[in-house]
Amino acid sequence: MSKRLTPQRRHQILDQLARDGEVSVEALARELATSEVTIRKDLAFLEKSGLLLRRYGGAVAMPRELLVHDEPVSAAKQAIARLAASRIRAHQRIIIDSGTTTVVLIPELKGRDDLIVMTNSLSVANAIRELENEPVLLMTGGTWDPHSDSFQGQVAEQVLRSYDFDQVFLGADGLDLERGTTTFNELIGLSRVMAEVSREVVVMAESHKLGRRIPNLELAWSSISTLITDDALPDAARDQIRAHGVEVLIAPLIEPATA
Repeated sequence: MSKRLTPQRRHQILDQLARDGEVSVEALARELATSEVTIRKDLAFLEKSGLLLRRYGGAVAMPRELLVHDEPVSAAKQAIARLAASRIRAHQRIIIDSGTTTVVLIPELKGRDDLIVMTNSLSVANAIRELENEPVLLMTGGTWDPHSDSFQGQVAEQVLRSYDFDQVFLGADGLDLERGTTTFNELIGLSRVMAEVSREVVVMAESHKLGRRIPNLELAWSSISTLITDDALPDAARDQIRAHGVEVLIAPLIEPATA
């Protein structure tokens, strides 16, 4: 197909994905009369646009709750970020992982030039650079991964291991009451190194992520110090997570009125 038919081809891919729930590179190349290289580029573009999730040999439909929308940050994420920021003491060295929840923490650091912040995320780094009197910023470097929109790999891990940190703030795609935090991303090594080099591991996750069926275990509960979530978390789930030795902090969605 010519370049002018690229949008049509990608629409066909999305139509098949909506119908079948998954697609394969080999089958798409045959049906659309193009190369597997071209199909892989299409899938990479569509994943970058938040329309599907790539898997080995093809792709699967994006879970409805993860589809990209131009919506304001949720009240739950804002509440979680406020509570997380209140846990950061002066002159600390912290890591902020990539993610749609962790990036909401950045505005709460306004005026905190007493901090050193390491990140593997350009979105986090750019948000920090927009702050007035921003913290000292460090980047992991490494191999750029367009799927997670962050730096990953051995170089990033080596950089992290050359420091020690007071806290790391991580997000999660899912919360498994038995196992820990889960993710759609298959690159989980860097998150585990972040946890290893930090004295306190803080997970920031909305309560609706509880119980999602996501295959990849990112961090076991034994590696997590604190979970910060919103007040819609069921009491039974809170108690079960606390039984793993994790401190569970509930962020109120409405800030208390001042006298």
